[in-house]
Amino acid sequence: MAYFPFFVDLAGKSGLIAGGGTVALGKARRLLPYGPRLTVAAPEILPELEALPGVEALKMPFRPELLEGRFFVIAATDAPEENRRIAALCKERGILVNAADDREACAFLFPALVRQGELSIGVSTGGASPSAAVWMKERVAAQVPENFGALLEYLAGLRPRVRALVPAPSRRGAVFSRLFDACLERGVPLPEDVVMSILREEEPE
Repeated sequence: MAYFPFFVDLAGKSGLIAGGGTVALGKARRLLPYGPRLTVAAPEILPELEALPGVEALKMPFRPELLEGRFFVIAATDAPEENRRIAALCKERGILVNAADDREACAFLFPALVRQGELSIGVSTGGASPSAAVWMKERVAAQVPENFGALLEYLAGLRPRVRALVPAPSRRGAVFSRLFDACLERGVPLPEDVVMSILREEEPE
């Protein structure tokens, strides 16, 4: 059964990474741009992991008490049996858990990520082939325009104007679509006369 790609708001959520090696470092680097409060616990922690802004480093072995109040957990120790134990404890407590290199123990998987500003694209093969996921990610990334993050930020800024000037929800979808098409064609920001012609549902010159 394939995994459903939920997109979850991690801003301010409490996460724990059990482990302090290269796998833990990679997971932390991928998570931190999404704003979680991240704790790393391991007897030994790589200096570059410990130095990451936004990471609380605890030089100690995993203990069940560390699960208190966690929204998600990454089990990334160098002992597969310990990762499985951590995953089982998380599942008992209803905590989302990812166990490194152990699909059966995971409640969620890490996708291969394409990120640009507010755009996040996740590619997963359900754990069947991480190499295939990376292959697909690279091809998807090549199709994303370089300024797409700025385009999304600009469109987000227009949303209040669209809601105010186009009160009918049935019309807004078409207006948003035309604004997006205009941004792809002309770049951002759009000239004000183009924005207003689209909001009035006129053809821009």
